[in-house]
Amino acid sequence: MTATQQGDIIPTDRKRLHVITWGCQMNVYDSLRMADVLAPLGYTPVAEPDGADMVILNTCHIRDKAAEKVFSELGRLRRLKDARAALGQRMVLAVAGCVAQAEGAEILARAPYVDIVLGPQTYHRLPEMVARAARAGGAIIETDFPPEDKFDHLPDQTAPQGVTAFLTIQEGCDKFCSFCVVPYTRGAEQSRPAAAILAEARRLVAQGTREITLLGQNVNAWHGEAPDGKTWGLGRLLRALAEMPGLLRLRYATSHPRDMDDDLIHAHRDVPALMPFLHLPIQSGSDRILGAMNRKHSAADYLTLVERLRAARPDLALSSDFIVGHPGETEADFDATLALVRAVGFAQAYSFKYSPRPGTPAAGAPSQVPEADKDRRLQALQALLREQQARFNSACVGLALPVLFTGLGRHPGQIAGRSPFLQPVHVSADAALVGQQQLVTISAALPNSLAGVIDPASTQRERLSA
Repeated sequence: MTATQQGDIIPTDRKRLHVITWGCQMNVYDSLRMADVLAPLGYTPVAEPDGADMVILNTCHIRDKAAEKVFSELGRLRRLKDARAALGQRMVLAVAGCVAQAEGAEILARAPYVDIVLGPQTYHRLPEMVARAARAGGAIIETDFPPEDKFDHLPDQTAPQGVTAFLTIQEGCDKFCSFCVVPYTRGAEQSRPAAAILAEARRLVAQGTREITLLGQNVNAWHGEAPDGKTWGLGRLLRALAEMPGLLRLRYATSHPRDMDDDLIHAHRDVPALMPFLHLPIQSGSDRILGAMNRKHSAADYLTLVERLRAARPDLALSSDFIVGHPGETEADFDATLALVRAVGFAQAYSFKYSPRPGTPAAGAPSQVPEADKDRRLQALQALLREQQARFNSACVGLALPVLFTGLGRHPGQIAGRSPFLQPVHVSADAALVGQQQLVTISAALPNSLAGVIDPASTQRERLSA
């Protein structure tokens, strides 16, 4: 996830920074911004931890055994840290993100060689923490929720992200789903002002970005201060971004069904730059389990919302999240989830077994589902979701889709990009087309991607417009 690749030459007067990122797209964005705040101290990202002057583990607490994965990686990094110390050199080792926020004291107790532990709301203070660690030695822990907005203290200068980029507009969550730690690790919902978002987007476009994905724990809960002092919702922000010269595509993730208002639905109808792909998690198709999850919507509410979205944008493709085996889930509840999946038809989806998160209501709930039942249900759900994804991809064969090319493909002479529906697409073409959007006739649907041929008329139009 580092900005440079193996083989890059790092000036000898620069410090080497390696960041290991787990988890969601917001963690990827946070890792990039941590590199930005450390750049004035002379840190340059490198692709490997060997020889690094500083290593940051940016952690995620959503998936099973997240903390144990962190401690396993810390054990490996300790050997590198000790090897540098034997040469009279220092490696600053930091743990950031949601595991750091939730288990900071435990990290220092089990891994006292860690220099810095910081939560996701404090990484703007990293330069100060590094300076303190150098002066005083000993571990530094920063996991409070500071009164200042971290975005107000991040540098305007950012490293280029590439043809596609992430931009965080909202953080935190007020929903308190029974299974989720985000409200405890990221804090309350907070929206960035529209002017700051637009300014960051302009900088990204100036650096060559052509597609921006707006990020938030509940991104469609964003309600930010507008440039005129009023309040905008996400639909209005998307319209403002779509007017930006050079920005071809917009996406946003992750959404909550309760925050999908009329203006945002209409944006899917009215804003051509807004791609026809929406990640809209439901987690379960059973109203009883949705109630136990504290989702505050029903399966019927979700299906009605899907109908409204598809009426606004008939070609809209949907993705979702599902948890099987939430405490109390019965076979009838699971059958209701399968029924909802069949009713909606998803282009892709993410599905997981429920695993307890310390401190969340579901962790101590009665009627925990046996692992064998979770395994069986997950396999059945994933088989259905794979079938739907394959059907959706196969339906694209023969279509001419606009593809934004983002980089080289896996094979010589190949470039790769993304369709409007977020599918990877690869073609045989000149690397000079990277960064451009071209019409591609889809010739084959592969297990995890599409293959195609560039429409000759598309490249001719590009030459004429250049």
